[in-house]
Amino acid sequence: VRKEAYQKYLAQIDESRLYSNYGPLNSLFERRVLEQYFQGEGALTTVNNATIGLMLAICHAKRERGRYALMPSFTFPATPLAAMWCGLEPYFIDIRDDDWCMNESILEETLGRLGDQAACVVTYAAFSTCSNLSRYEALHLDGIPVVIDAASSFGSASERGQFGLGFPGPVVFSFHATKSFGIGEGGLVYSGDEDLIRRIRQAGNFGFSADRISTMLGLNSKLSEYAAAVALATLDVFPEKRKIRQRIYQWYLEQFSRAGLFSLGWLPQKAQGEIPRQTASFLCPGGQSNLDHVARLADHRVESRTYFAPPCHKQPLFSAHPRSDMSVTEDISERVINFPTWEEMGEREVTKIVFLLAKS
Repeated sequence: VRKEAYQKYLAQIDESRLYSNYGPLNSLFERRVLEQYFQGEGALTTVNNATIGLMLAICHAKRERGRYALMPSFTFPATPLAAMWCGLEPYFIDIRDDDWCMNESILEETLGRLGDQAACVVTYAAFSTCSNLSRYEALHLDGIPVVIDAASSFGSASERGQFGLGFPGPVVFSFHATKSFGIGEGGLVYSGDEDLIRRIRQAGNFGFSADRISTMLGLNSKLSEYAAAVALATLDVFPEKRKIRQRIYQWYLEQFSRAGLFSLGWLPQKAQGEIPRQTASFLCPGGQSNLDHVARLADHRVESRTYFAPPCHKQPLFSAHPRSDMSVTEDISERVINFPTWEEMGEREVTKIVFLLAKS
């Protein structure tokens, strides 16, 4: 959002002279999100970034004697890093070839083998999709803690409502500048379990009790009032931003079809729900390299990305950690391309991108 949109909120900071510590703007933002997006069910707390949110979520969800955090390798390094900061070892699980989310069948087989060594599961909703959480909810209620990495899923909704609504474990959202709900840095942790959020919030404020005495392992995860001002201004316009991004994605689908790219082996991600589309994510045909397409687009001043290539298990810090067979992950990571969906794009820009792909 432009500065004019959040100046009225900044003025309130001058009046209150409160700049952090869960101030009035932060509290207003939390109340509005809980009511407007989570139907007043459960509880949530803001965090200064989603990586800290993941650390707090894993720390307060994990089984204390467990060793491994099971997760996809097709995710951002923040996910395994957060587990490592919590004293756990990542255990990478392959993904499905259609929606690019963790393969639950492989996950459950691995959990059976690991037994008590499994500390928690951290699943990722790839590129905002409203993946079905029923199996994860059953795992969580059966004693295997589950953390949902919903980094880019704020605003994603199914028939039931906002993604993660009512989930009994922690659901972590990112408000990084690259996300569809971007405020620079920030995020929130939601759960249907209000007591869990109370503990996470306390830990994010140095573990302070009501009388400001540290009673648990804590850190500083508080969102500043300045960030909350931008968040409130973004919340005001977010419904329209969602519509614009969804329209841009539809242009991609239409142009891919008109150019005959689907018949040549290009594939969109299979995604569920109403999604605000952080990016437009497609696979190039098998045997082709996403890096070649990205380089050709860059020659024409078009910026695209290859999330997540290389996948985490191919990166030096994580390469020694255990994993399942990674054949699907490795195939997807060599073919995935994430095209821009910024709100000021028009159909002409989308047509240009697809035209360049068709020429290659």
